[in-house]
Amino acid sequence: MKLLILGGTEFVGRAVAEAALARAWQVTVFHRGNHAPPPGVTALHGDRATAAGLAALEHGTWDAVVDTWSKAPSAVRDAARLLAGRTERYAYVSTRSVHTYPAPYGLDEDGPLVAGSADDTTSDDYATAKRGGELAATEAFGDRALLIRAGLILGPYENVGRLPWWLGRIARGGPVLAPGPREAALQYIDARDLAEWTLDALEAGLGGAYNMVSEPGHATMAELLESCARVTGSDAELRWTAPEDILAAGVEPWIELPAWLPPGELQDTLYGADVSRALATGLRCRPVAETVADTWDWLRSLGGTAPRRTDLPALGLPPEKEAALLGETP
Repeated sequence: MKLLILGGTEFVGRAVAEAALARAWQVTVFHRGNHAPPPGVTALHGDRATAAGLAALEHGTWDAVVDTWSKAPSAVRDAARLLAGRTERYAYVSTRSVHTYPAPYGLDEDGPLVAGSADDTTSDDYATAKRGGELAATEAFGDRALLIRAGLILGPYENVGRLPWWLGRIARGGPVLAPGPREAALQYIDARDLAEWTLDALEAGLGGAYNMVSEPGHATMAELLESCARVTGSDAELRWTAPEDILAAGVEPWIELPAWLPPGELQDTLYGADVSRALATGLRCRPVAETVADTWDWLRSLGGTAPRRTDLPALGLPPEKEAALLGETP
């Protein structure tokens, strides 16, 4: 197949590009030129946020497009309209955040959605921007639009900083604040598993919305952090701490303790999706130990420091805050 990726050089887009190349697909990536694409692709350059930014896409035909855009929906609208007559299918990597909050545990793809507009030129709100992107893809491609509603995404090339932070912190060793409960169920997707399902879905001609995360409880908080300790060879001592003690200390879930959420409606919203539709169409999720080990290998290949998106807040618990909670000297 001939695949066009709008992006294709970082995290999810790169995972899709590498998976497609491994299938011997012809892969074209359209990007701004800030990062090197995987070897073996054809690269086109442009900045879709500018008036003439899509000029490089005015010619050519493809079997499918994968779009990972997370900002103004109008950029998805313009690209989808431009490509609608020259490609068969359009996969848009969206988010489960398009559902109105709070989303009850077990919600499937048919739950209520936030408002959005394909013509919106701003991205002030992540959920409405992604919903606008979904509408833009659907308006141009109809039932040939594939809406991939991801949750927490982990794996090699992560440029958000969640799993890289945990790996780095645990690699340093010593007492480590481990947010409880140990058996807290996580729900996430390895970017490579998302990529493989997406390519399979495009080949099969699937359309519509799919929740793209593992089953709830595919891993636990203990399995995630113990895998980090194991692959780093660290002498870290995981000190499991009750959620109420963490919250009482003013620690911000998800930001200061990446991937961790206390019990309640936010945990139900982010870690309680019904994924039966994706599982029925072939989604397979690798063990958390494999995701952690491969991410650690990737980090070490970079010297231990992962690239991070500058438009997102820095993640991680400050050492002095962790020490205070653990009763240690920072």
